Amino acid sequence: MKRLLIPAALLLAAAPAVAQDKMTVLLDWFVNPDHGPIIIAEENGYFADAGLEVEVIPPADPSAPPRLVAAGQADLAVSYQPQLHLQIHEGLPLKRVGTLVATPLNCLLVLADGPIDTPADLKGRKVGFSVGGIEEAVLSTVLGKHGVAPDDVEMINVNFSLSPALMSGQVDAVIGAFRNFELNQMEIEGVEGRCFYIEEEGVPSYDELIYVANPDRMDADRIARFLEATERATQFIVNHPEESWEIFAATSAELQDELNEKAWMDTLPRLALRPAAFDAGRYARFEAFLKDNGMIDSLNPVEAISIDVTAQ
Repeated sequence: MKRLLIPAALLLAAAPAVAQDKMTVLLDWFVNPDHGPIIIAEENGYFADAGLEVEVIPPADPSAPPRLVAAGQADLAVSYQPQLHLQIHEGLPLKRVGTLVATPLNCLLVLADGPIDTPADLKGRKVGFSVGGIEEAVLSTVLGKHGVAPDDVEMINVNFSLSPALMSGQVDAVIGAFRNFELNQMEIEGVEGRCFYIEEEGVPSYDELIYVANPDRMDADRIARFLEATERATQFIVNHPEESWEIFAATSAELQDELNEKAWMDTLPRLALRPAAFDAGRYARFEAFLKDNGMIDSLNPVEAISIDVTAQ
């Protein structure tokens, strides 16, 4: 009897597809270069390789994603380390499970050819901001290093119109400007800006963008695979910055402009090369910073702030 030989390719084609584990990830804002590793992981098939089907959702309300994750309506949210500390003290069941952008992006932005040579020159002047609380504590620390009291400046809420408010002369500086975006936006419009980097001005360094999950509801294995896939994506971005930009930009016509291309290159060195890695000291220092500035009443241990899903 002759044996019937079936090509391996046909066997594979006939085999049922393995179901992918579904995950929902809520972004902090509309898709932009800060989210490069997530988009590249999807486009390059790294999520699929990890057995994941990931739905990425920009928020209608940027403040909502952490609360939606806390309520079990999504698996992960992209959020901010400073906000996480406050949200935990408010009682939200959230923990940091990974890092997306591993340095501060926030800066104190002024006009390069303006009257502000150092933060000390802001005494008696106007500073624009978008979100109170954290930004006020950050500004107070920067000013204090230069002998300026918070009451010595006038704070003006410019409603997320940071660089326009600065360029128009409405304010003399803005706090909360992202160094990878606002500086480039100003340059494109023919105005040179200058950042005072807050981590050089007395504010403890922190992770600007992190992934947060509800520890009581999360699937640690899925999140670990998600982080592995985004680590692969970050490595690809670092190794192939131009090619990765082309892949990223091709996902939406709205991304294909000079601002996003410049921001892509400026964001690249700030991405977390090891998304699952955790610096306990960094989180403890920022917790202490918030308490010292009256933002929280007590200190949480780092175990209440972050969890290593790769160890679960």
